[in-house]
Amino acid sequence: MVPQAWIGLMKGQARRAGRRMSPMAETARDVASHRFEDARIWAAPKLDSAAHSVEDQIAPMVSAFLAEMSRRVDVTPRRRARRWPVLALLTGVAIGAVGVMMYRSNSRRWSDTMKDTMGEGVSDATRWAEDRAEETAGKASKKSDDISGKTS
Repeated sequence: MVPQAWIGLMKGQARRAGRRMSPMAETARDVASHRFEDARIWAAPKLDSAAHSVEDQIAPMVSAFLAEMSRRVDVTPRRRARRWPVLALLTGVAIGAVGVMMYRSNSRRWSDTMKDTMGEGVSDATRWAEDRAEETAGKASKKSDDISGKTS
């Protein structure tokens, strides 16, 4: 068989196959779209539940831990200084700093989303959120400096 004839035959078969596959591809696209939507509908309440679990269960435990460590560190000086309460307190401050960074990241994402959806009217809210995040980071930094100054 001549290569030109073979190429023409293959081209015709490819066109016929394309016409047969086009409806199936559209159906697959529609099914995939519905599956993604179903997955998002399923995931939204799960994520909300997880957020509430963290807020209701983990945050109070971290707060109690930090309060207990501050109580232990604040007692009258002993003859022999222990380093682990200071280490635990600094770990708590580090956890707080990570929380501040996550808060700042989320506030920026939120403000970017609000800008995209609502336009320019949100710029004040964005500035307020960023100012609050910077203020909280400054307080955490000051606290850690105070604590490290006391331990030295």
